[in-house]
Amino acid sequence: MKTNTSRRKAHRNVSLFAAILLLPAMAYSQKTARHEMNKTNNTSAMETTINKEVIRKVYEAMNTRNVAFFQSVIAEEYTSVTGTKGSAGFYEPIVALTKALPDIQWKVEELIAEDDKVVVKQKITGKQTGQFQYIALTGNAIVSDGIAIYTFRNGKITSSQVNTDRLGFLQQLDVLPVDLSTLQVNKEEVNFIDKFFVPAAAKKEFLERMEINRSFIKSLPGFIEDAAYVYTDENNNLICVTVARWKNQEAFAKAKEAVQAEYRKQGFDAAEMFKRLNITADRGVYTQMVN
Repeated sequence: MKTNTSRRKAHRNVSLFAAILLLPAMAYSQKTARHEMNKTNNTSAMETTINKEVIRKVYEAMNTRNVAFFQSVIAEEYTSVTGTKGSAGFYEPIVALTKALPDIQWKVEELIAEDDKVVVKQKITGKQTGQFQYIALTGNAIVSDGIAIYTFRNGKITSSQVNTDRLGFLQQLDVLPVDLSTLQVNKEEVNFIDKFFVPAAAKKEFLERMEINRSFIKSLPGFIEDAAYVYTDENNNLICVTVARWKNQEAFAKAKEAVQAEYRKQGFDAAEMFKRLNITADRGVYTQMVN
């Protein structure tokens, strides 16, 4: 009996001794793990801080029209909706705005960063003293809010997505009334709506042809207005929706004939272009529903 008791006591002593020996190793392992985790988090935090500072300087450069600055912070692979690469692609929409609103200023109201993204709540102010797209000079002052999302890699901006208060912008430029209920609906009007899927490699040629077509139809009888809406997906393909509004079905039918005649005159084959560039289209004539 005494022998068994002695053996059990000895076993407990050995186990206790082994546990004591393991404690320093365990403590060192946990300390090392915490150090590596802190090291990783600190690096990420540092990169995030740098990205935020880059964005602040980007907005300063936009306000001072410091075009040269963008060459150092915009990645070569950055691509605009028209297919323009690099810093030129980033500054492309800014050029259009500064021509229409030479005194335009961008204000950063809030800035949030996480991982490779920086999100900016922004406000732009300015006075329209030049034509903007199809909008003639109004001399109106505008104030427009927006959200911009910038993606970084290796300290440079690789892509951006900007969402603005387009409705408010158009209302301030007198394109649309403040009270939209005052808009009257003509039951005879028709809308020809196209939705295109354009592969990344085909964007430049497609957009050039689209602008030719839009310029031509504006000269035709019965044309009221048109608009184009675009966005780029995660693979840099373009999704484009165009809307052309016509006085009535007769005006639209004659416009189609005029467009086809113009194509023959130019030697342009739309079907061939779509097939060659792998562009798909969903087209239709719509009338507005009235409650």
